[in-house]
Amino acid sequence: MKAKLLFIAACAFSMLANAQLLQVQSVKKLKVSTGSEMKVAGFSPKGDYILLTDDADKGLIRYDLATGAQTKLTDALGAGWAVKISKDGKDIVYREMTIGKDKLVKHDIVKMNVVNKQASVVAKAQRDMTSLVHANNANSVTINENLHMVVVKNGKNIVLTPNGKEESYNWASISPDGKSILYYVALKGCYVCDLNGNNVRFIARHCRAPQWYNNNIIIGMADEDDGKFMTASAIVAYDMQGKCQILVNKENMAIYPYAVEGKIAFSNAAGEVFLMTVK
Repeated sequence: MKAKLLFIAACAFSMLANAQLLQVQSVKKLKVSTGSEMKVAGFSPKGDYILLTDDADKGLIRYDLATGAQTKLTDALGAGWAVKISKDGKDIVYREMTIGKDKLVKHDIVKMNVVNKQASVVAKAQRDMTSLVHANNANSVTINENLHMVVVKNGKNIVLTPNGKEESYNWASISPDGKSILYYVALKGCYVCDLNGNNVRFIARHCRAPQWYNNNIIIGMADEDDGKFMTASAIVAYDMQGKCQILVNKENMAIYPYAVEGKIAFSNAAGEVFLMTVK
């Protein structure tokens, strides 16, 4: 706990010592009509809608940011876990969890058009998560069942372990310009490398669930716990040199941010959803 508190202090000092990375213009609580606790599961690249799921990653809801309209897309178990959105925002790819006769948990990989809700299973009963790729995107990255990164380059799967095969990787994504991979190594922090797994750069230790804001800035959460429960969580931003800015203070229990340039969506431990505008 002391180390985590020291991190928050160091990050606050960085804010004072360096120019702010982002200027927060507003933070708005979104009205969600599901009646249950929700969290953000994705942000359309065009910035017009976010995806919401429940605390157990069950189901997906499309929330239109212009109108506040909410459309249930699916009730599938596991759908909110690492859902992918196409660059034009029209298609999503998500998991539909099933338990087979052999008692093994498997996933159907489903592609859906979010406008007409037409869906099709593109891969049946998968255990290897390399099947879940960005819709309409030649290059993508995901995590396989060995917790290693898999880059899909023009249909070819390439396993990457830039920090070593013994490490566990998570929250991997490709930068908007398609040149870099952002990822998190368990117990060590978040890093950036190129699409070949080279030029590894350490960004921050306390930045879980990292996401690209743009090609030069990432966002994530710096959460604290007492060994059993989360006790605090901040939304933080880092640049590629490791400079840090706290966007939402840790007392707000803010978690799992997603972003497009100019907007950051996140939830809190109480299941409330917020939209931050920045420049």
